[in-house]
Amino acid sequence: MSKNSTTGKPARLRSGVRKAVLVLHLLGVGAWLGIDVVVGILAAVATGSAEAADRALALQVIGTYLAGPMLAAGVIVLATGLVLGWGTKWGLVRFWWVAVKLVVNVVLVVLIVFVLMPGMAEVRTIGEVLAATGELTGDVGTLRFPPAVSLTGVTIAVVLSVYKPWGRTRFGGRAYRTGSPRQRGRSRTGRGASTSSSGSR
Repeated sequence: MSKNSTTGKPARLRSGVRKAVLVLHLLGVGAWLGIDVVVGILAAVATGSAEAADRALALQVIGTYLAGPMLAAGVIVLATGLVLGWGTKWGLVRFWWVAVKLVVNVVLVVLIVFVLMPGMAEVRTIGEVLAATGELTGDVGTLRFPPAVSLTGVTIAVVLSVYKPWGRTRFGGRAYRTGSPRQRGRSRTGRGASTSSSGSR
């Protein structure tokens, strides 16, 4: 990697490294979206099915298996997005769309760790009791919200990656003004930029 972004000159990852990180990033985004869809379907079954056995199974699967993979996908997307942002001309806070996506990613990971995961043991227990007795011993209606929030956030991030709205932040404008004319020209045209879903960087 070349000079650091704090110098006002875009840092660069070597092409092979950048592509490897980008592939991992895209795989993480795809996995995250897929997990959200699976959780959404299971949450719909757990809260709306007329069959107690189906609801019990869905609750046990959600409570046992899905929060961990969702967190892993979120962390992979966040980590690779940080590397791609720091290692390419897009930076981490040079452009509003990158900064907003970073905030969205961090918020979703924090919600998984501090809101979703602590309640998974209770969800599993409710499912086990429902399977054994046929009685629902807790409120599971809120299970619809985590996949909806997560899917919405990741979709927003993907859209931002494609459209890149809002232009530069004040930090990006400062780095742009201190760069060489050649670098400013490249930054305007976007040459040499890579594409990624957590930051089409």
